[in-house]
Amino acid sequence: MIPSKNATPQHWLSLANADWKTQMKHLIQSPDQLRDFLNLSDRQINEINRASQLFPMAITPYYASLIDTKDPQCPIRAQAVPTIRETDFASADIEDPLAEDHDSPVPGITHRYPDRVLLVVSQMCAMFCRHCTRKRSVGDETHTPSKDSLKNAIQYIRDTPGIRDVLISGGDPFLLSTKRLDWILTELNGIEHVEIVRIGTRTPVVLPQRIDDELVNMLKKHHPVWVNTHFNHPREVTAESKKALRKLADAGIPLGNQSVLLRDVNDCPLIMQNLVHRMVQNRVRPYYMYQCDLSRGIEHFRTSVSKGIEIMEMLIGHTSGFAVPTYVVDAPGGGGKIPLTPQYLISMGTRKVVLRNYEGVICLYSEPPQKESSCPADCQYCDDLTPKSKPTPKGSKWATNVGVGKLFDDSNNVIAIVPENLERVQRREENYQENHQENINDGEKND
Repeated sequence: MIPSKNATPQHWLSLANADWKTQMKHLIQSPDQLRDFLNLSDRQINEINRASQLFPMAITPYYASLIDTKDPQCPIRAQAVPTIRETDFASADIEDPLAEDHDSPVPGITHRYPDRVLLVVSQMCAMFCRHCTRKRSVGDETHTPSKDSLKNAIQYIRDTPGIRDVLISGGDPFLLSTKRLDWILTELNGIEHVEIVRIGTRTPVVLPQRIDDELVNMLKKHHPVWVNTHFNHPREVTAESKKALRKLADAGIPLGNQSVLLRDVNDCPLIMQNLVHRMVQNRVRPYYMYQCDLSRGIEHFRTSVSKGIEIMEMLIGHTSGFAVPTYVVDAPGGGGKIPLTPQYLISMGTRKVVLRNYEGVICLYSEPPQKESSCPADCQYCDDLTPKSKPTPKGSKWATNVGVGKLFDDSNNVIAIVPENLERVQRREENYQENHQENINDGEKND
């Protein structure tokens, strides 16, 4: 689709409720299109152009219509319109902060967790969010996977029986044609060991018109399909977005929401509480609240981790449990999502545990006299539930013994998990080798 570069605000605002293909043809990609609408100065135009050279600008007429032009701190504008701060690279910034490229066994696949993979099917989005963690590739049509590349990625899933969960991402998968997405889901549904498919999309937020009857009817053919969307602020919950969510929920599609904690956008307990309440009102389960990643050019969006903990303090106990997202840091270097919560465990002894609640009430929980489980090491139930691709070692209670799980696994004698190349261990081995060689030399002398 070739966007119209010369569309005036009057023209694209009139398209704010047009069908999704029309909006994609009239994406706002030049600051000149916003000059009168946002009363931009020549200096601001120049700064937007400079930032757009690093990461292009693309805003749907619909999402642009949500900008409060009288509010310089408008959270919609902050997520959509480039600023000169994106040209500042901080010392902590990383090109690929989550090491997705390193964990890619074949193009289009990121395989980080034992039983699930990320399948990237597109590099195009309806809007290029300024806080995007994949700025290195999103918007670059040369990185968009071909059908042959997708076949290769799907073949990897087919050849890896331990994969039971596939997350389709991008870019935005819903920017593909309905026919192409139908083909991908059909291929995945034909793989016996794939139990569920999830789709990550921001179209209900920035292009809700994409959630049309054709798309929804196609998705209904492929249950179980889960959809996770990306609302960051209550202002994004509009009549149009509610309609899109209602269509998906009425089709029996479970919905989740993943928010990113963004400075001066939603880093406020009241804003986040309002957002999660609006989500559950529209049958969307708050799933994750992400700490902002270390991608280049987005440090101005990052908050402290302590701010995230403060928000969690004001959610847990203050609203329904199913309305509380999990606060996570996606570990730099590819360590995966690390959940963070306020500290509720105060102390623990052999017979009692001391806890606090959200009000600050401190209470005592007595441990049972019989602490050990009666579960046998050779439990048949565990054997029956273990995936055939991962036979449980004799004496083990779990199909996986990765990380801390190794310490709970009775089938081995592991007593410590030691990081690779630990200096202390290397020094110990070097000393052992030196002493061992000295003993050999002494023995040879005695002979």
